[in-house]
Amino acid sequence: MNDEIFKKVENKTKVDKATIIDMAKMVSDNGLKDEKTLRTVIAKLSEMTGKEVSPEMEEKIINTIVEDKVPKDIENMF
Repeated sequence: MNDEIFKKVENKTKVDKATIIDMAKMVSDNGLKDEKTLRTVIAKLSEMTGKEVSPEMEEKIINTIVEDKVPKDIENMF
């Protein structure tokens, strides 16, 4: 990705390039099947967006990802 894309994302989300790269590396290194990694990613995203994630919602997100129940195409997401 080039810096222009990172700048656009940073301007919209207030999340800097280093944070995006760190999170991508964490997921890449540990995979999305690791519950500890998922919990860390969820917590960081919650903190960055200012949106609280309840323990119940966190469990639902983790179970959906670990059990590979995430829709494969965008039409089934909404």
